[in-house]
Amino acid sequence: MTSTRLRLAGVLPALVLATSAVVAGGTHGDHSIGQPGEAGTATRTVNVDMTDSMRFTPAEISVQPGETVRFVVRNVGLVKHEMVLGTPAEINEHYAMMMKMPDMAHTGENQVSVAPGKIGEIVWRFTNDGIIDFACLQPGHYGAGMKGAIRVGQRAPRTAADGPTVHKH
Repeated sequence: MTSTRLRLAGVLPALVLATSAVVAGGTHGDHSIGQPGEAGTATRTVNVDMTDSMRFTPAEISVQPGETVRFVVRNVGLVKHEMVLGTPAEINEHYAMMMKMPDMAHTGENQVSVAPGKIGEIVWRFTNDGIIDFACLQPGHYGAGMKGAIRVGQRAPRTAADGPTVHKH
């Protein structure tokens, strides 16, 4: 074996392990972004459109801790898009991998790849207050701004999509 082959043989298993950790929705068993939910327990459905202008609509979503949400993800564009939930570190790590391996197949309950004109689904249970990122990690998409945020809990700021706030003087 050449030294290049030996180096690749050592790197490939580590890369596979890192990829499966990110794809599974957390690194080393970290469930800070929540956990897969069951469709039958979803308290509501949120429709999310993905476009070739490299945007999600809506790009900001608010949920409550303990809530299970069914995301119906529709690709209204002409190229493949995906929605991946994760921490900023997980999203960035996975995106870097996608730039090196653009044909990498995705499997994981925290993500869905959707062909043009098709619909996919993620069912997720949000367990902790905070902000969870979502992004399209197809090469070039995230870098072009195809990302959003899910605000979990009362500490998360309200968005226009949440409706009017009560304002008292």
